[in-house]
Amino acid sequence: MNPLNDPTALRLSAGALEAIFLPARGMLGASLRHQGEELLRRVEDLDAAAAKGSTAGIPLLHPWANRLAGSHYEAAGRGADLDLSSPLLHLDANRLPIHGVGWPLLAWEVTEATHARILARLDWTRNDLLAVFPFRHRIEMAVTLLPDGVTVETTLVAGSNGPVPVSFGFHPYFGIPGLPRAQWRLTLPALRRLMLDSRAIPTGEETPFGAFDRVLGDLNFDDGFAVVDEHPVFSIEGGGRRITVEFLAGYRYAQVFAPKDKDYVALEPMTAPTNALVSGRGLGIVEPGGRYRTAFRIGVTAGL
Repeated sequence: MNPLNDPTALRLSAGALEAIFLPARGMLGASLRHQGEELLRRVEDLDAAAAKGSTAGIPLLHPWANRLAGSHYEAAGRGADLDLSSPLLHLDANRLPIHGVGWPLLAWEVTEATHARILARLDWTRNDLLAVFPFRHRIEMAVTLLPDGVTVETTLVAGSNGPVPVSFGFHPYFGIPGLPRAQWRLTLPALRRLMLDSRAIPTGEETPFGAFDRVLGDLNFDDGFAVVDEHPVFSIEGGGRRITVEFLAGYRYAQVFAPKDKDYVALEPMTAPTNALVSGRGLGIVEPGGRYRTAFRIGVTAGL
């Protein structure tokens, strides 16, 4: 699918930046162009990505980011037994459920749309969704485009019948146009690296990770982190352009995914660590009627 041919696509424009979001398909960020050049990755064929259950562009990962250690979890006083054959779920190579409900399967209601701002909501009340995550709630998203970047604000609003665990995140894929991946410069703040088992599930141990600023070369990343700073900034840079991701509110964990044989880097804000619904570690809970607000900003700078 070409997002330009999607009749529900919402196009934003501010200065040299243009963005496209798809409310009928998970509020996916399907394009972010700067001076006409695409900064997002894995958006070339969204139909193929949807058919494979792949992430692409800027997807919301809900109700959990990354993977769970198994098909059963208990959180906020309720339990769920996942049907791993459900078309709502995608499994990793170890047959672990990963990245929540697929983005193409979640249709959002747009409540406001202008040339530079979108407000949308998703009501988690369908029976098939409650079978995966048995907590009634609403997700509200505000996307605001300015000439120097885009801010994504996401708020979970708990229903009145019980508390709701918070474990969502985003998985934005970026690339520097016209420059080989090996020449991109990756900058990460000081963090705490989460130690993982053989299935990429956190063990509960953490180790210090110093600030990182290097050309990628053939380096490989697929690492989870707890953030240290209140507003950490991650970036890739090259060819006179820098793309930053700044955590503004509500994101205390991150995943950095930069496979050495791919032309993208994913800098992922997460509200909780991988497997938090199962382990309970780092898992936030919203009381009935309460709100959990998050925000991150993608900045774009040129002429460096």
